[in-house]
Amino acid sequence: MTGPATAALRVGELRPSQLLHTYGIGAVTDLPNLSTMVMGLDTWDPVRARVLTEDRLLAAVRRRLGGQVAALRTPPHLPENPADPYGDWTRTGVPVGLFPRWLRCSRERCNQLAPASGGLFQLRPNLYRPEKTKYVHVNCGGAGKGQPTALPARFLVACPDGHMDDFPWVYFVHRGATSCEGNTLSLTESGTTGEAANVFVRCTCGVPPRSMADALGQAGERNLPACRGHHPHLGTFKPGGCSEQVRTMVLGATNSWFASQLRVFSIPRAEEPLTQAVREHWSLLSPLAAVPADAAKMLLPTQACWPELEQYGADAVWAAVTKEAQTAAAEQSDEEEEFDLITPEWRAFTHPQDHSLPDFTTVRERRVPDGTSDWLDGVVLVHRLREVSALTGFTRIEAPEWLPEDDERTRKVAPLSRNPSTWVPCAELRGEGVFLALKEHQLAKWETQDAVRAREEILKSAHWDWCMARRVEPRWPGIRYVLLHTLAHVLIRQFALECGYGASGIAERIYARSGPDPMSGILLYTAAPDSEGTLGGLVSLGRGDRLGPAIAQALEEARLCSSDPMCAEHDPCVHARLHGAACHACLFSAETSCERGNHFLDRALLVETLADDKCAFRP
Repeated sequence: MTGPATAALRVGELRPSQLLHTYGIGAVTDLPNLSTMVMGLDTWDPVRARVLTEDRLLAAVRRRLGGQVAALRTPPHLPENPADPYGDWTRTGVPVGLFPRWLRCSRERCNQLAPASGGLFQLRPNLYRPEKTKYVHVNCGGAGKGQPTALPARFLVACPDGHMDDFPWVYFVHRGATSCEGNTLSLTESGTTGEAANVFVRCTCGVPPRSMADALGQAGERNLPACRGHHPHLGTFKPGGCSEQVRTMVLGATNSWFASQLRVFSIPRAEEPLTQAVREHWSLLSPLAAVPADAAKMLLPTQACWPELEQYGADAVWAAVTKEAQTAAAEQSDEEEEFDLITPEWRAFTHPQDHSLPDFTTVRERRVPDGTSDWLDGVVLVHRLREVSALTGFTRIEAPEWLPEDDERTRKVAPLSRNPSTWVPCAELRGEGVFLALKEHQLAKWETQDAVRAREEILKSAHWDWCMARRVEPRWPGIRYVLLHTLAHVLIRQFALECGYGASGIAERIYARSGPDPMSGILLYTAAPDSEGTLGGLVSLGRGDRLGPAIAQALEEARLCSSDPMCAEHDPCVHARLHGAACHACLFSAETSCERGNHFLDRALLVETLADDKCAFRP
């Protein structure tokens, strides 16, 4: 951590996956005694950040952020068995800074409020237990012994453009007037509820105390100053300020940070493991193709990818490199565009042959479960898969609801660094899954039904209103996507009851597209950062004797919601919602599971409901 007049020191630990999905760059991390913000990539030391190879993802990141991105890296990691547990290596990690910078004395009769840089509070590091590092009020005048802990202030301000700042305490308590000098502020609470109406800001200059309720809601925005365009993770201010109005946020609010990510699965490039490995690392190996054989074989062990290739031997690897070099030019002209993340995965899962590679092992079931042959085209058991996700930015207030191919530079997404970065942080997960492909002719026939088209117009109208309210370009994913997305959520709930994984640990990938090159399938998978992946419980559920009853039970459960008839009769146009008959009691899932934030869901498209029995795909 770096703070006011402090050197870097360890203050806690986070898992690598948390640095992408929960506490990424620009996010506020609430530690036991501190509140910090993860700083931008300009301050990261990539020396201990391992490079990940995933060409499809790198190409998509370059398209989104620009061609300057040259690598995907994991967050810096610590050695597993350090010789000196308190040596210089302890400074290796992800840099964070104190935020919010205003602190409050925790002693009940003090509650003094001041910035950490004002000298009122001092940092007390704990080298042996970093999580115990804290600020203390050294000269507290409240009753009691010792130096009480100074806690982070409870409120912040942020704007939809991704800016965040300390709450303007002085401006707020003086109601925008010229502030007094030499007086102190305090933040006190009355009652036991902790609600904002019972939290008061006071100043010793004698101005009336002000309730924090005045800072919340649309009325509260009028009591706050203009946005300064501050990016604390970069230490920058937008020249001329920001045109957006700031909003008050509670420390730890879930809408203070939303990750903008790209995710891909590692898919086969060849049937032979050696050829697959060479193609995965072709960016590193291709320069060796122009080197004489003897010299190239001596250089192979110096390459970063050699640990993965060493098992095959230098002669075999060199033979694979020379063969790949001969065919690379011919394949480049026919190669699919790298930024298309969905189509290559769909073709890999629907390939008629099984795959047996370290990061992609699939087995196609010979027959679909009983009772599903009229609509289910095939089931693929994915015994091993590798998912790589890259953080490309973040938003505040509103979650990013755009499709992956959008240009990050034209969206309200906060950057990860002050200057164009040559790398982005990534996370690597391994796991298993079940892939279901629906019959195209049945789905195409269902899409042409009058009742389905009428339902689509209702959902599209609500989608348009929702986008207009947020000044977002409308991009309707199609009624096919809503159906497959709904089916995925129904199965996630049922699978969680039978496979041994929690519902929040099962994620989805929807393959939905109409037209000349259609797609109609879903992948339900679970993954973990462990190099061996997961335990196989989800794959076992995909076998016919278990999958059939699970699907039947899931569809039956979807017909009736405990919130019916309110759920079934929900009109998305009333409040411009992005879902039809769906709610927390029947379809909504954890944000770790859903790829679209519980949007584009409708039970009426999948099964008959109390309010609609005309457009169900499975009547």
